[in-house]
Amino acid sequence: MAIVSRIFIILAILNAVLLPTSTIATEYVVGDDSGWTIGLNYQTWASNKDFKVGDKLVFNYPKGIHNVFIVNGSSYANCIIPPPSKAHTSGHDIVSLMSPGESWFICGVGNHCALYNQKLAINVKA
Repeated sequence: MAIVSRIFIILAILNAVLLPTSTIATEYVVGDDSGWTIGLNYQTWASNKDFKVGDKLVFNYPKGIHNVFIVNGSSYANCIIPPPSKAHTSGHDIVSLMSPGESWFICGVGNHCALYNQKLAINVKA
């Protein structure tokens, strides 16, 4: 019986040491309690976050008031929606971060991006 216990302990230790640890994805609510809206500095919001591949961004906003477009860096800088972009419009949009590198998001309603800076740029790490 003691041998079985020792083998079990050795196997448990080897399992913990040799098997790669899995990373748990984090779900970030963009803007925290304020959500996706005008009047927030999303770069400040993102500055203390460590975004990784597999994480999710949740954009909460009143449906019909805002939307979310995933854009490229140039479109982000100029608040332009490039064709054929599709808006996320549910009011509770979940975007999975699938690849490392820069990711950009803007609101395409009216001048929310250009006048009210409703946009977010993040760096996703592998």
